[in-house]
Amino acid sequence: MLEARLEQSSVLKKVVDAIKDLVQDCNFDCNDSGIQLQAMDNSHVALVAMHLKTEGFALYRCDRNIALGINLVSLQKVLRAAQNEDVMTLKAEDSPDALSLVFENSENDRISEYDLKLMDIDQEHLGIPETEYGATVKMPSAEFQRICRDLSLLSESVAIEATKEGIKFSCTGDIGKGAVTLRQNPNVEKPELGTTIELQEPVALTFSLKYLVNFCKASGLSNTVTISLSNEVPLLIEYEMEHGYVRFYLAPKIGDEE
Repeated sequence: MLEARLEQSSVLKKVVDAIKDLVQDCNFDCNDSGIQLQAMDNSHVALVAMHLKTEGFALYRCDRNIALGINLVSLQKVLRAAQNEDVMTLKAEDSPDALSLVFENSENDRISEYDLKLMDIDQEHLGIPETEYGATVKMPSAEFQRICRDLSLLSESVAIEATKEGIKFSCTGDIGKGAVTLRQNPNVEKPELGTTIELQEPVALTFSLKYLVNFCKASGLSNTVTISLSNEVPLLIEYEMEHGYVRFYLAPKIGDEE
């Protein structure tokens, strides 16, 4: 049996909001390390990996590995019934056909109970290889979101270039072109506001802005985002939570591909 209690419903609400537009149906793999998810979008260009570790739960019990096949749009509808401060408990039997969600609010002594029907999802688990990245950039997530959103008004793709001078986002579209450069700028007093770059080698790659704007929906999970780049391998965008993470992988565009 699975029983997992989150002190704040907002954690799962933000995770689901961040990935529901990328993948619709996916398995929540529950085991003794926590709840994990890994899924590709329909076009097989992007992959999302999520891990809510056991330490992030007020109570966590998982007697055996369980895969919960969930439609994320349906889950989001149920989660709308929870206020952000509600305590949320997820429960499932060993061979479940439904996931039980209980929302408790101590202020007005309210307990809400919902059952979400589960799906049978045949999903292969992809081994994500460990990669030594040429450049790793840590920057404010709100800044990254603003850059992606602004450049997406001009073009469908963005060139990301990391050098020792900084990280440059540039694009060219029908109405004009734009570029934003962030120089290395560690902020000792407020590290979440600074930009740090670890560079093994200069990297320059082009990516779809539609996907990057989509990934930025996870900005509410963390004040910072880590962008890892290497020539000819997928980009890694990571939002780290106190006890877990959401990671997005995106294949680069090649040549004249639009």
